[in-house]
Amino acid sequence: MRTIKGPAIFLAQFTADESPFNSLREIGRWAADLGFKGVQIPSWDSRLFDLNQAAKSKTYCDEVKGTLAEHGLEITELSTHLQGQLVAVHPAYDAMFDGFAASEVQGNPKARQAWAVEQMKLAAAASQNLGLYSHASFPGALAWPYFYPWPQRPAGLIELAFDELAKRWLPILDAFDDAGVDIGFEIHPGEDLHDGVTFEMFLDRVNNHPRCNILFDPSHLILQQLDYLAFMDEYKDRIKLVHIKDAEFNPTAKQGVYGGYQSWLNRAGRFRSLGDGQVDFKSIFSKLAANDFKGWAVLEWECCLKHQLDGAREGAEFIRGHIIRVTDKAFDDFADSGIDEQANKKILGI
Repeated sequence: MRTIKGPAIFLAQFTADESPFNSLREIGRWAADLGFKGVQIPSWDSRLFDLNQAAKSKTYCDEVKGTLAEHGLEITELSTHLQGQLVAVHPAYDAMFDGFAASEVQGNPKARQAWAVEQMKLAAAASQNLGLYSHASFPGALAWPYFYPWPQRPAGLIELAFDELAKRWLPILDAFDDAGVDIGFEIHPGEDLHDGVTFEMFLDRVNNHPRCNILFDPSHLILQQLDYLAFMDEYKDRIKLVHIKDAEFNPTAKQGVYGGYQSWLNRAGRFRSLGDGQVDFKSIFSKLAANDFKGWAVLEWECCLKHQLDGAREGAEFIRGHIIRVTDKAFDDFADSGIDEQANKKILGI
């Protein structure tokens, strides 16, 4: 067992054009002042990070690490959630996802996908230059519009979608393998990999690729009414990253998992700040310790009620209070009789 690292924070929800949220040095100082020890960096946000330069220059990466080290911070992972999403986009979502891409490829789905693949390969090289061993991303989705089987899905539709998704990701996974970095796909509604079954469908098609892994976020599982603790047991060898995020599910006579097209505030399932929802974090941190999780406890703040700065401040304290410093001795060592093998044989009569 090992003590999980943290607390850390995913910076994506906090970046802004005003100080201290518009530069890596300033947002690093802000995070450190709250007690965070690590930051997960959104690689698409040029106010904080230059992905192209990081992929080409170890000197630049050393400067980035040095900037954060001034505040006692480490980089936990890079994130390519937006770029990973664009590796596979169903045409129904072209307009809504187009803004995730560079301006020169917007309006051109084929060019946008090629750009996304190249971004992922740059992220592999950048992660290697930074000395990182894991990476956070989304897989994208081709089959998501058909998640509910009405009208009846044509035979082979889902299988073809997953075949194509795997085909697109295999070269990226190979690039990450060459870099010695795991991809943790966030299991998330809206992605083709949104639960354990769909993750396994994809994993089988990428030939159980060693770099195809999971970013575990219990909030997305509680909103689907999955057994998120059993999920941790099922996939403990594939869970390489975690987002510590809370949620609640309060079904009514009028509304359930699908949410009735309501705003986040008015949905039966909604995200909450840490400690304000229903996720059993004591059990989650216990399983992370027992499963010898090697990564960081990373806060992802998403809440429809609480201010983000309060969520960050309280989240740092919440995670710090839940991290289990694992024991280096057995609790019953005091009763060790020191009996040797011969004595054991005598006890057993052999």
